[in-house]
Amino acid sequence: MDTATPASASSRPVHLCVLVHGLWGNPQHLKYLSTSLREQYPEDKLHILVAKRNTGSFTYDGIELGGERVATEIEESLEDLARDGTEIKKLSIIGYSLGGLIARYAIGLLYHKGLFEKIEPVNFTTFATPHLGVRTPLNGYHNHIWNVLGARTLSTSGRQLFTIDQFRDTGRPLLAVLADPASIFIQALAQFKHRSLYSNVVNDRSAVYYTTCISRTDPYVQPDAIKINYLSGYEPVIIDADNPVSVKEKETLPSFHQRLSSNTRTVFGRLPIFAFLLIFIPIGSSLFLINSAIQSVRSRQRIRMHEEGKAGIDVAGYRIPLMINDVRREVEDMFENVNNAQEHEYLLAGSEELASPPLSPKLVRANSSPKSKPSSVSESEVDSIKEAKKEHALDFPTLALTADQFAMIQALDEVGFKKYPVFIHNHRHSHAAIIRRMDWKAFDEGKVVVRHWLTEFEV
Repeated sequence: MDTATPASASSRPVHLCVLVHGLWGNPQHLKYLSTSLREQYPEDKLHILVAKRNTGSFTYDGIELGGERVATEIEESLEDLARDGTEIKKLSIIGYSLGGLIARYAIGLLYHKGLFEKIEPVNFTTFATPHLGVRTPLNGYHNHIWNVLGARTLSTSGRQLFTIDQFRDTGRPLLAVLADPASIFIQALAQFKHRSLYSNVVNDRSAVYYTTCISRTDPYVQPDAIKINYLSGYEPVIIDADNPVSVKEKETLPSFHQRLSSNTRTVFGRLPIFAFLLIFIPIGSSLFLINSAIQSVRSRQRIRMHEEGKAGIDVAGYRIPLMINDVRREVEDMFENVNNAQEHEYLLAGSEELASPPLSPKLVRANSSPKSKPSSVSESEVDSIKEAKKEHALDFPTLALTADQFAMIQALDEVGFKKYPVFIHNHRHSHAAIIRRMDWKAFDEGKVVVRHWLTEFEV
């Protein structure tokens, strides 16, 4: 075993930053994030851990198991660093896509085990993370089919992402428990000094805007119909969250012949795509469903081994009370089986109060330090804010989400996130481009996103 002298120990990193990849992901997906961090901060300032135990199809195994794996990696890394003479004083966690939910689960476990009493939680950031799940807030038959079948093609993770699971003995979806103000997960999240998220506003086929930005509305359904305002120095990628959109000035309409010519080019330009979809979608869908069935069986086998303690993780050490002081909340039955009952994409006029629960004066945080307590806001200040928004913001309809999802939004907003909408223009795979998941020129707008994130990251 190596021994470290006091001089060498003092030069070792004191801040641990953990990166957690997403569904079907691997550590290589986070290479640009990790290399950018390393270019910004030397090893004597920051130690970087890229979680690897959930690689590939292991992400089928669910948020709970994934969170336990990540918590184990963090604890093992801290032990290894301590043996090497490095005492970690600060902790940051960055989650990409599903990795953001896994990270939220992992920090709850670490918080309950007392880690945050010894290590200061500093930065918690998610990129394109579906905090509200991935259920489509639409009723059409094709969306209903997707909400039903999609949940059953990704094993445990799929059921949790579509919120059709019942987590342990709570009788509620895991994501609802993860966002319960009385849970260890929200209590842990509240401890972090900085909480931020980056959310694609268009072309994210994996996790759409409303869920990644924790929002009741989606102002970007028709981006060409609004004026989008960007942060100075980060145009045209990072949107100004304080003043994201405004009314667009009227433009001169093109002539009939110009529109006809444009439409003709569009139709003929799409013919190869239509032909490709017609031929290959049936084949691809069949292969996908077969692979999903195989991976689901393998996932159940891994979960069973994990539960039996045969996967190298002390499961008993993580099967702890989820609620502070064993507080339990009854299941809300109002929108049960909402996929069958929902009739509209948006709430009907006059029913928006369903999406706007009364503001809590403060989030009760058991065992939290005074610095993490939110400041109270008077009713008059709240009214002033609402009036200012009415005067300067466009009016967008409230999405027809579930009662659980509206509760998640309220709880996460009360904890507080800095939200940064992102507009990727140069590639239709914005879910990958937002973190420059591959070293592609078309993903270079992700460099702008990461550059902004680094200015917010505190060491």
